[in-house]
Amino acid sequence: MHVAVVGGGVSGAVAAYRLRAALGDGAAITVVEATGTLGGKLRTAEVAGVRYDVGAEAFLARRPEGAGLAAELGLELVHPTKARSTVRAGGRVAPLPGRTLMGIPGSPDAVADVLSGAGRARVAAEPDLPPVTLESDTALGVLLRERFGDELVDRLVDPLLGGVYAGGADGLGLRATVPALAAAIDRGAPSLTAAAAGLIPAKPSGAPVFGTLPGGLGTLIDRLVELAKPDIRFGQPVTGLRRRANGWRLEIGDEAIDADAVLLAVPAPAARRLLADVAPAASSALGEVELASMAVVAMALPPGTELPAASGVLIGARERRADGEPFAAKAFTFSSRKWSHLDTGPVLLRGSVGRFGDAGALQRDDDELVRLVRDDLAELTGITATPIDVAVQRWGGGLPQYGPGHLDLVERAERAVAEVPGLALAGAALHGVGVPACIATATAAATRVTSHLVP
Repeated sequence: MHVAVVGGGVSGAVAAYRLRAALGDGAAITVVEATGTLGGKLRTAEVAGVRYDVGAEAFLARRPEGAGLAAELGLELVHPTKARSTVRAGGRVAPLPGRTLMGIPGSPDAVADVLSGAGRARVAAEPDLPPVTLESDTALGVLLRERFGDELVDRLVDPLLGGVYAGGADGLGLRATVPALAAAIDRGAPSLTAAAAGLIPAKPSGAPVFGTLPGGLGTLIDRLVELAKPDIRFGQPVTGLRRRANGWRLEIGDEAIDADAVLLAVPAPAARRLLADVAPAASSALGEVELASMAVVAMALPPGTELPAASGVLIGARERRADGEPFAAKAFTFSSRKWSHLDTGPVLLRGSVGRFGDAGALQRDDDELVRLVRDDLAELTGITATPIDVAVQRWGGGLPQYGPGHLDLVERAERAVAEVPGLALAGAALHGVGVPACIATATAAATRVTSHLVP
């Protein structure tokens, strides 16, 4: 048996590992990766001699897939320190409020510290508005602005969503981004405040929210590939995908690979192109998924440089510097504060740049991008130390946007693919952009392929 996995990001690597476990050493597994590096958005670089993530830097530990896979692979999992996150809101840096659901409060008091008097009044008045109803999916920002006003969205919800999707609430759909809130409304919650209050635990569980690997998340990819033992084809994209009487043919430049099954673990635009002939309805659906670009500017500062007593700071799109200019960065992670395994030696931090629909600073070259991020850092923290090392990692079209109706798009795509024997789909464009969600889609896709090959 021969399975071709197209895409060598975390979804493709997990899929290859699951396929090897299910099909055994006798199966041939080929991973085709258009770039020269596996891992996709999991990228660990050396910065000042330290292994440091310049893509995803953590995953939700409360979802079982990431922590479970790490344990299965024998990898150590570590959790953040007690340092709190902060947010730049209304021209000042404040602690990120607790007891919210993606910034949506269960009570007005939860968000009082980041809002003006008028903003607090709007939030307090939300339960007295007519009951909220959802006939279909809607843009999260439209709903929140109607119910809570602009401040809550601009100062809290948008910065939080920007960290996950590199997109704002106005362009993201409620049902895909905050499904639990939508479900609470469907069950009859009379207001967004009441819906959020019913979903926020009365007492924090104490369980860590996030986890990572001390050697960087690239360690996960290394271990998956070690165990999957695939044949890896680097450097050329798959340009064509055709069904044959007894399987599939993948065109790669001037060559072709024949396989019994194909698992696509590529971004939506690539999947759209490859599915155009073999599953046109899926291709059409995935063609509606838009993407955001971003960049990570990783910096190592001299040992002893004092960081704020926080794990990082989020920055709203409407926040302005003292000179009136917008910030280039949308967030900073003070990694040497956030992670205890990075708290010795050079002081490590990273700035994230890029929002959907706003190329802005991403159009600058690397040197200028570093300068802009350092200026933002100085404005927010007073830190002006010259870095001893810098790494810039750009992610062009790296994050799919879950717009209104996204769940319907995914259902259409998956239904169409399910009608094609020996074909499966995985990746961040489907059921979540985080590492656990990608693991889940990859596991499901590998199971589908295995069921086809070994009925």
